[in-house]
Amino acid sequence: MTRKIAIAVHEGVQALDVAGPVDVFAEANGFVPREMGYETLLVAASREPIRASNGMRMIADLTFEEAGGAFDIALVAGGPALPEAAADPRLTSWLRNAPDLAGLYGSICTGAFALGHAGLLDGRMVTTHWQNAQQLAARFPAANVVPDRIYIRDGRMVTSAGVSAGIDLALSLVGEHHGPKTAVAVAKRLVVVAQRQGGQSQFSPYLAPVSGDSPIARIQVHVMARLAERHTLRRTRPDRRCPDAARRWRCGTEGGGFRMRLRHRRSDARRLHRAARRVTGPIPGELPPDRGSARPELRCFWLDATSCPAGFPGLE
Repeated sequence: MTRKIAIAVHEGVQALDVAGPVDVFAEANGFVPREMGYETLLVAASREPIRASNGMRMIADLTFEEAGGAFDIALVAGGPALPEAAADPRLTSWLRNAPDLAGLYGSICTGAFALGHAGLLDGRMVTTHWQNAQQLAARFPAANVVPDRIYIRDGRMVTSAGVSAGIDLALSLVGEHHGPKTAVAVAKRLVVVAQRQGGQSQFSPYLAPVSGDSPIARIQVHVMARLAERHTLRRTRPDRRCPDAARRWRCGTEGGGFRMRLRHRRSDARRLHRAARRVTGPIPGELPPDRGSARPELRCFWLDATSCPAGFPGLE
């Protein structure tokens, strides 16, 4: 049976909050029988074109009045203005009925603020874009806001973090409906490097700030591309004539080259851990010899990076 999905849109909606999940469900249709696929409909206050925050125009398939039937999933997309905006009475009224309209309902990114106006966050564990999490908690104190999650499912309600996290949420739903192999196939089709799990952090150590095309920035790019190699100031500093290159390196990389490389290696270790668990299942202590010998770096990826043995590449 085809699953019907309604995504509520509004003036100033974040385009990727809409396009990301819509594309996931559309691509999933290519991997499942037609009668088990998805039909995604945009719902808004009217059928007049609305303007997304990036200037793109969208036209709803249904108005809120027309979208009173049953849906399998009902979501509201976010938008940069939602955290400060007053409640839209038409959107709020439709969302208030979402628990009766759909088996699963929720929000993408700052769409959580619209759920809050509808009274749906009270007593619930929810997330949103990390930059707006504190504001969400202050505006709706009865909600249990978790700022550092990709997505959260609390009963029949789902909420996701910012923007591209809607893709992760949609992939998780496809996996729930059709199995992990289908979700992975969709992710590959969309050239998504990896499906992030709901409990994964919204933050990445690769986002540590560097200044434009500065020498420090060029060094950081060089080191990130060669995490398994040993790097010294003598080999990588941009200007051998600069007597305070070490100080600049420490200041420019939040603690120096070793700490920067350690953050990135820890991130890669966690990524390998998640990947191996999907292949081998839970790991009680160590990989079996036949698997561990082929990939020695997997033997300690679930340990804290600072406690890995000396042979672990790039952490000496």
